[in-house]
Amino acid sequence: MQMIRSAIFQIWMYGMMMVIGTIGLPCAIWSRAGAYWVIDKYLDLVFWSLRVMCGLTYEVRGTPPTGHAMVASKHQCFLDVLILVKSLPQPKFIFKRSLVWAPILGIYALRTGATTVSRGKGAESFQDMMARIAANKSEPGQFVIYPQGTRVLPGVKARYKEGVYAIYRTYDAPCTPAAVNTGLFWPRTGLIRRPGVAVVEFLDPIEPGSSKDDFMGELEHRIETASDLLHVEARTKFNV
Repeated sequence: MQMIRSAIFQIWMYGMMMVIGTIGLPCAIWSRAGAYWVIDKYLDLVFWSLRVMCGLTYEVRGTPPTGHAMVASKHQCFLDVLILVKSLPQPKFIFKRSLVWAPILGIYALRTGATTVSRGKGAESFQDMMARIAANKSEPGQFVIYPQGTRVLPGVKARYKEGVYAIYRTYDAPCTPAAVNTGLFWPRTGLIRRPGVAVVEFLDPIEPGSSKDDFMGELEHRIETASDLLHVEARTKFNV
């Protein structure tokens, strides 16, 4: 039964993305604030339906940054993306350039100041991305980066990529680490959405000016330690 409910939720979520995104397109085109408003209303519907259909809710711990800031978050599934977008005032993401052509999603991502990157082009792609970040860092918002570069399953250890330090140095803003347990309830593959409480926890920020070794070591230690604790808590409470 949970699988059936999860499948219905998935269809509903993406169907409403098309409907609400299309209806709200004039607001998004009119202003960036309008784009964020449409996204926020869509997420209200998503989280309501996720609770009603699948018994899954979310909790935000710590203090989400505001103003000019950077967020380096653990990434386990699409759910932590949705929670970050909901909890940050003006989130800006890095996303694959090919997603620009995704219906609705690409339009709203660009409208909210996302930075695109072409995968598979190595140093050229990275330099292009850094130039875009440097050019756009004066725009208000919270720049979100996934330091491991991809989704990582709960409990799996993966290298933190050094490019996150280059972004931290270029963006010149406090970097708030974020821990998650979302992958326990919303697996990377498959349709099942397990009941429980998914958590995104904002940790104390790392101020600008840290050396590469200090920054990378502190970032990984904070995120991994806090995420492991969230995993233990969720498994104890919800048997996931």
